Amino acid sequence: MEHTSIELVLEQNMKAVIGVVHLQALPGSPESNGDLPFLQAQADAHALYEGGVDAIIFENFGDAPFHSNTTPAHTISAMTAVILHASKDLPIPIGVNVLRNDAIAALAIAKSTGAGFIRVNILSGVYATDQGIIEGDAAGVLRYRAMLAPGVKILADVYVKHAQCLSHSSIEDAARDIVHRGLADALIITGSATGSEVEAGLPEKIAQLELGVPILIGSGVTPSNARKLMQASQGLIVGTYFKVQGGVDSSRVKEVTGAINEK
Repeated sequence: MEHTSIELVLEQNMKAVIGVVHLQALPGSPESNGDLPFLQAQADAHALYEGGVDAIIFENFGDAPFHSNTTPAHTISAMTAVILHASKDLPIPIGVNVLRNDAIAALAIAKSTGAGFIRVNILSGVYATDQGIIEGDAAGVLRYRAMLAPGVKILADVYVKHAQCLSHSSIEDAARDIVHRGLADALIITGSATGSEVEAGLPEKIAQLELGVPILIGSGVTPSNARKLMQASQGLIVGTYFKVQGGVDSSRVKEVTGAINEK
């Protein structure tokens, strides 16, 4: 099935909810049982769609501890197979995030699965992370995209969670470089860790830079703050809150989408 363009969602909706499918451990990772998580991924993706999200991003969340930049071939092939299976009946846009920071692999998977966007945790700059020092490679990523998948959008984090920026003294400078020099199509801002809320006033601070790209909130979204965060951004990326006992609960998805759409 052909998926709706993420560009249409961001430009027409301007208030998009992107749900996250946290894939269970893939073969070759420490906690894998050797199987491909087809059923889990499909169930989670359909629960997100039924709950009313505008797009879905798949990431290999179960593969911790993550490789820093280059992901093994068996992980890339497993993600491709699982995403193709889980998204085949979905009419909404899909995306890919290969943790920790393999944008080249994400673009390759996007090309094979029809995904319209990728998330890149570190596109520009240098960060200290639990995987070690990671350097962004916008030059390599953008050239690979131009060659392989020019229509795929790049959603890039600024001051990404679980990391400390070493190359910029302010988030404003980092955001400018990611957009103006790294050529990101959208900016993602997060709290300091998975599930943590963004710093109060940060979305407004980044919006004041008038960078000309959508600003997305990438962590800490709940029904109680969803409406407020959406007013300060063009979209929310939600993963942790939607999960109950390891899987996506469509009723939780509806709590967030309902809170945003309340009159």
